[in-house]
Amino acid sequence: MQTPLHIDPQQAFNEMAALQRKLAAGMQNLRGLGEQEYANTPREEVYREDKLTLWHIKGSDRPTAKVPTLIVYALVNTVWMTDLQDDRSLVRNLLAQGEDVYLIDWGYPDGADRWLTLDDYLNGYLDRCVDIIRQRHGLEAINLLGICQGGTFSLCYTAMHPEKVKNLITMVTPVDFRTPDNMLSHWVQSMDVDLFVDAMGNIPAELMNWVYLMLKPLRLNQQKYISMVDILDNPAELKNFLRMERWIFDSPDQAGEAFRQFIKEFFQQNKLIKGDLQIGRQPVDLGMISQPILNIYATQDHLVPPDASRPLGRHVSTTDYTELAFKGGHIGIYVSSRAQREVAPAIHQWLRDRT
Repeated sequence: MQTPLHIDPQQAFNEMAALQRKLAAGMQNLRGLGEQEYANTPREEVYREDKLTLWHIKGSDRPTAKVPTLIVYALVNTVWMTDLQDDRSLVRNLLAQGEDVYLIDWGYPDGADRWLTLDDYLNGYLDRCVDIIRQRHGLEAINLLGICQGGTFSLCYTAMHPEKVKNLITMVTPVDFRTPDNMLSHWVQSMDVDLFVDAMGNIPAELMNWVYLMLKPLRLNQQKYISMVDILDNPAELKNFLRMERWIFDSPDQAGEAFRQFIKEFFQQNKLIKGDLQIGRQPVDLGMISQPILNIYATQDHLVPPDASRPLGRHVSTTDYTELAFKGGHIGIYVSSRAQREVAPAIHQWLRDRT
């Protein structure tokens, strides 16, 4: 027998009145907020080629690190998740630790970039950025910090150009692309990538965004907007929410040929971990990586599950391999309060111990 539902009329009235006040305040806040900015840490452009810009991030004090670190981000979304706002900024926290930070902004591909390959990105753009930083600092090798797909790129680059990389840090980086808990991988296994790219050319950012949102459809398409009602009367939290929303949907299209190669050779054929991968004319053998490696993964990552990252240690030849498990998700590893306290200091300490 079901328990009768009892509703207190006064309580219901009070809750509805409170919601009405919150919505009214929220509408007033939304009208006055405007577009929220990110990427506010001072920076200097040191190189530009096609759509790419290489930035040198500037701190208030001179860096104490002797070897600069280049951040290599994914082609999906923009690199500015690493500098979302003053109190949620990986690059700002690294600067505060004394690191000397550069980062690659891949830009927004258009029709002229339709035929860019992974060889163009890694042995072309990335290699030239590394060389420029080496020349600026008079060094044979620099540090790489690769994030998500950018971490995969950094692994490939280090395997092909080991003499140019001193230390390698990977964050939420897929290595094994065929783990059972990788939903994104399951989705693309039967995909006719050739037909897809031949029909579309470059892959629209809007399509990619909706693919990622549908990995958690209830949480990312409904629940977060319902929860937004709770912060409508809090201008600071509302600004944070809108800034994140702007970054999520401020995404570049994907160069068609590079997309084709990445889906087929990494996701569908899992060549990186099998040792069968070739970029351009160069083989990519993870066993060639003898540099110190810090591999950071997120324990609650729905895009790059921990089991996709952890196998790295079994496939490289380095005797200096460290794993760091971060208690959080794929985005939280950059912007959560825990990340601000833990991630940059851990990276700095690890690098300092190897300088």
